[in-house]
Amino acid sequence: MSRATSYRFTIGVLPWLTIALLSLPVVSGVLGAMAPAFGYLPVLGGDSLTLAPWRQLLEVPGLADMARLSFVTGLASAALSLGLVVLFLGSFLHTALYRRIQRWLSPLLAVPHAAAAIGLAFLLTPSGWVARGLSPWATGWQYPPDFAFPGDPWGLSLILGLVIKEVPFLLLMSLAALVQCQAHERLKVARSLGYRPLTAFLKVVMPGLYPLLRLPIYAVIAFATSTVDVAMILGPSTPSTLAVSVVGWLNDPSLSMRFMASAGAMLQMLLTLAALLTWWLLERLVALVSQSWWRDGRRQCGERWLGGMALTAMRLVLGLMVAGLAGLALWSVAGYWPFPHFLPWPPTAHNWQAAADDLVAPVWQSLSVAFAATLLSVVLVLGSLEAETLKQRPLRPWAQVVLYLPLLVPPVAFLFGLVMMQAQFGIRPGMAAVIAGHAVFVLPYVFLSLAESYRRLDPRWSQQARSLGAGPWRVFLRVRLPLLLAPILTAAAVGFAVSIGQYLPTVLMGAGRVATVTTEAVSLASGGDRRLTAIFALAQLLLPALGFLLAMLVPRYLFRRRQGLLPRAD
Repeated sequence: MSRATSYRFTIGVLPWLTIALLSLPVVSGVLGAMAPAFGYLPVLGGDSLTLAPWRQLLEVPGLADMARLSFVTGLASAALSLGLVVLFLGSFLHTALYRRIQRWLSPLLAVPHAAAAIGLAFLLTPSGWVARGLSPWATGWQYPPDFAFPGDPWGLSLILGLVIKEVPFLLLMSLAALVQCQAHERLKVARSLGYRPLTAFLKVVMPGLYPLLRLPIYAVIAFATSTVDVAMILGPSTPSTLAVSVVGWLNDPSLSMRFMASAGAMLQMLLTLAALLTWWLLERLVALVSQSWWRDGRRQCGERWLGGMALTAMRLVLGLMVAGLAGLALWSVAGYWPFPHFLPWPPTAHNWQAAADDLVAPVWQSLSVAFAATLLSVVLVLGSLEAETLKQRPLRPWAQVVLYLPLLVPPVAFLFGLVMMQAQFGIRPGMAAVIAGHAVFVLPYVFLSLAESYRRLDPRWSQQARSLGAGPWRVFLRVRLPLLLAPILTAAAVGFAVSIGQYLPTVLMGAGRVATVTTEAVSLASGGDRRLTAIFALAQLLLPALGFLLAMLVPRYLFRRRQGLLPRAD
């Protein structure tokens, strides 16, 4: 086989392997959870189809409250996040503030959900940093007040925690979408006709931008309605969200609970589908109601107060995240810290010294799993994008749906099915299963992070190399990859951060045998040792930060004499 033939064969196979990795686990997992939901699981004695698991599920106390909480928090957090992103882009696009936030998007996205949730919980608890800062001079509190927040029965703290993580994601997804819908050109025309910035953005850019953001928004809704780790930390416990309850039923010592847990997983998928359908109907309603507004010719629509509200909300979201992470750092070095003292004094390193031995194994297993899952994802994504370049054909709509499939289907539904299939086929849970489970979630983020840079690479570099006699493998390895090293490493850092933050795949696919910093941090968050919890949450945060640091420094070192290959600061 010639080199050109082997190149085309390899590049042609990788996209199909990518599709298989994204679709087969999801589809087979859903099917694997569906059978036990109707009583069929021969391993546990279920030899016939029955509705008994559903009857048992419907008798669970508080089931309606669990479903309502998941449904409302998912839709509310998505609506607030999208509204904030749209108002901020409309008011501050192409400004210095927008460019500053743009530089921080990847690091903000890299903050694991559990670490951000733990930081927010430590910030807003009755004895948290906010209460300490206001006491006793403003509140008169000499002791922590008695209120349930986080963990309020309405899910407000859960909504706030979800918004803090969803806003950076939607902003990042908007960057490429703004280029695709030619936002700059549209805004220039609208502004020349006298439209104010926000009105011009809403009337001229949003009709083209929203269709490109639809799948990311659906992914946000699917995650928010079915999240487990964030809901365990910030959500109420009596009752909890449906996804948290399903995981509890799955881990019940009685194996007969697996049937009801399967029915719960199917109910979670139906609930997420109902949330997506509700959002789709709201899209149609908004489009119908706003038709006259699009054409009324008004040049402004509350620019000042809407822009001010967007700026205040954005500062609040980013400030809460930063303050929460700072609070984690303080708790990790806190000795005796009585309420209402604002700072612990004196700080001590004893907490880190005492936790050092307990950190070694989780950190090592986190690094191993994240490195393997990210490497696999980067190889598959590079092959898929190279195949797209060779065929000179953009991603088809069905392939884009497959790309978002692991993000659109509730993880608790298909991962639960994969666990059932693991047991049925005798596949031992462990490191390999966890790596494969992580790769399913890492690959979409790597693709979304790298695709735009890969597609915008000037093809004349490859043409010039081929004209000098370089073969296809040499062009790919010696020309395209070096030119794209910085975006590749950035995408790898994003994937690495996503893997570090995975909780549910690690717990379910590893059957508790693979302990990572995320699983340990979430487990500790429900306990009373804030110092140890803060240390594991910071370790969970520092590992992705290390990945981004390497992604920034490696190209600067390798290309220190080739400044043109370095990414521009703007």
